[in-house]
Amino acid sequence: MIWVTWRQHRAQILVTAAFLALLGVLLLGSAVEAIRYVAGHAPPGCPGPAVACGDLAAALERRYDAVYSVFGWMPLVAPALIGAFWGAPLLGREYERGTHRLAWTQSVPVGRWLAVKLSVLGGAVVAGGLLLSLMVSLWRPVFRAGGDSTFGNIGAFNMVGVDPAAWWLYAFALGTVAGSLFRRTLPAMALVVAGVAVTMFTLFRLSHYYAEPARTELTGTVVLDDQDARLVSAAWVEPSGREVADPSDSGCPRRVDAGQSSKNTEAWQACLFGKGYRFAVYYHPPSRFWRFQWTEAGILTLTSAALGGLAVRRTLRRPG
Repeated sequence: MIWVTWRQHRAQILVTAAFLALLGVLLLGSAVEAIRYVAGHAPPGCPGPAVACGDLAAALERRYDAVYSVFGWMPLVAPALIGAFWGAPLLGREYERGTHRLAWTQSVPVGRWLAVKLSVLGGAVVAGGLLLSLMVSLWRPVFRAGGDSTFGNIGAFNMVGVDPAAWWLYAFALGTVAGSLFRRTLPAMALVVAGVAVTMFTLFRLSHYYAEPARTELTGTVVLDDQDARLVSAAWVEPSGREVADPSDSGCPRRVDAGQSSKNTEAWQACLFGKGYRFAVYYHPPSRFWRFQWTEAGILTLTSAALGGLAVRRTLRRPG
């Protein structure tokens, strides 16, 4: 059965391997070139808080804009492609072509046929996701030294750690159950793309509740020192201690003029701080990175198991 699985799905496996290899070459090439660029252009004291270090980071972003664009779409596109081209055809193509009538009447029982395919392809999907995570984890520090945003940046968060493997497995399971429901490949592919997008947005909103947010009160600024923190919400705190979303009764005028909105906002904030207001920020610190990683991976893995069980149950009940 393992050989049959390879024969039937070698196209997806080889294309995915080629994609990962091409991506690895792209990341490796850009990282090596960036190291040389930084070595020749980095001012003394970088990485660090100096303005010149920020200018260097901006220059890197402009220089490697194409690589950043590819990376920016990867958290959504990669799982969607796995679900569409690995999961959806697994059962959808068998039903669509009618080959299940032959495959499932051989000496191998349907249950074993499904178990082998789901375990082999699921394991390959998880391995591919972990390999992608390793490549990205080695690549990002070259561009983000001293100012990494792996936790606060949700796109980067979904591309490192165990999250890519969990997302790929979820998309694969979603595609498999979609194929068993529609019995056609294209509708199953469409459901996977939509399902991955909706799930990603939903988990992003739910991730605020993976742990109780930390709270801090700022004076003189509304920006946290830790740029990698994941912000949840913020509010102004009156001198009396009451939190308000909009301190409209503070007596500080707030004007928004074209071309001067930033200066006016800073003046308004300075006025509030001068009257004793404080700025309360609710956030998750970067130290919760692995807690959030395992929580999200657990949610996706359990959901994948449920979807896989649903696909198996539906297939065994309606094998014909």
